[in-house]
Amino acid sequence: MTRQPFQDTVAALSTPPGKGGVALIRLCGEEAIEIAGACFRAKNEKDISLFPSRLAVYGNFYYQGEPVDDVLLTVFRAPHSYTGEDTVEIACHGSMLICRTILEALYSKGARPAQKGEFTRRAFLAGKINLTEAEAIAELLDAQNREQIKLFQQDSRSHLSLALASLYEGISSLLSAVYAKVDYPDEDLAELSREEILSSLEELMEKTERLCHSYKTGRAVAEGIYTVLLGKPNTGKSSLYNLLAGKDAAIVTEYAGTTRDILEVSLSLGRVLLRLADTAGVRETDNPVEKIGVEKAKDAARSAELILMLFDTSSPFDEEDEAMLAFAKKTKAVKIALLNKSDLPALWDASRLGEGFAHILPISAKKGDTDALCACVDALFTDGSLQIGEDAIVFTARQFAALERAKEMMQNAKRGLAAGFAEDAALCELEAAAVALAETDGRAVSEDIVSGIFSKFCVGK
Repeated sequence: MTRQPFQDTVAALSTPPGKGGVALIRLCGEEAIEIAGACFRAKNEKDISLFPSRLAVYGNFYYQGEPVDDVLLTVFRAPHSYTGEDTVEIACHGSMLICRTILEALYSKGARPAQKGEFTRRAFLAGKINLTEAEAIAELLDAQNREQIKLFQQDSRSHLSLALASLYEGISSLLSAVYAKVDYPDEDLAELSREEILSSLEELMEKTERLCHSYKTGRAVAEGIYTVLLGKPNTGKSSLYNLLAGKDAAIVTEYAGTTRDILEVSLSLGRVLLRLADTAGVRETDNPVEKIGVEKAKDAARSAELILMLFDTSSPFDEEDEAMLAFAKKTKAVKIALLNKSDLPALWDASRLGEGFAHILPISAKKGDTDALCACVDALFTDGSLQIGEDAIVFTARQFAALERAKEMMQNAKRGLAAGFAEDAALCELEAAAVALAETDGRAVSEDIVSGIFSKFCVGK
């Protein structure tokens, strides 16, 4: 995609709409300083064009000759701004009426309303950030826990960007060497031997594989794992759901079949984000409403990535437990068996469950100890050798798919060279790998993909 910078000037509210102590309005573009200067009068009576960059200046903001608010105005001159353009930030009182009036004043002088994510998109088009950094910023705005903040913060973004850039530079250097060997076979251009080409290719493949492997952790933290609580009625599913959710989200009674519909909540369990669903108890029933709930529970389990199966060891193991086991073992999800009510005398043990479980854990939802469950889930869905915030971690399906394509093309090139084909036979595969790597950080990516990424942003960012 050819990066074409914007030519006009845009303005938007960058803080959430609503009543607050302070609001921030951002204005950027070629005429940002001129437009802001037409509406602002500094208390020191200096012209805005004379303001030093990054100095907050106190003054009044006007619309149609009438004062609107006393504000702090800061100028950020190109290229040393978030977007790489002249930018003005106006800190005013957090009244929606004041914010609307200031924006109307800016629009009347030639600015236009900014679109969703337009400030960050301008930063991308100006080369201030790459596409992986833009994706991380978008995710950071919606972060739900501290692990996500660590994954999307600036240091993490830099680690991933540097890793992707290193891969791209490596494949580009290898391509140049192979082209030289093919195009000028009789010249002394310090060309690589076939063995050296294969060795370089192997090194690039290993780096690509490590990044691909990191997606397991990145996805678990960023997107989350769809998880279903499954069990027969009255095993404590809703109690565990409330415990993990940290609130009374589900009704808990001593009566079986209280839960009829699926309740869902996103929550952190260690480093992993769980998209957790509490379902109706799975059993045979003549109640038409409960029957619908049971079918919904089974449908949810079929699409789950993780099933937490609850058993009540303080009650006899019966046909309903057997039926639920048989159903669950047909699903594709990773399964953890939770032997609930472990604080009560047990009437049976884990040997009744057979195989098919990643872990079998005693638990007491009443006592609230989830440390063992947390450790199991973390081990199943993240790589313990990766340090979030310190290592390069892939966190979107788009990045992962591009890296997988690059790895496949490099493998094809390696197979061809190892089989004795001429170096020029590998060029097509190496070029395709370079294109795939260029897509990861936006060096080469379609406008549709870019638009899709920035459509997830809010106005003002």
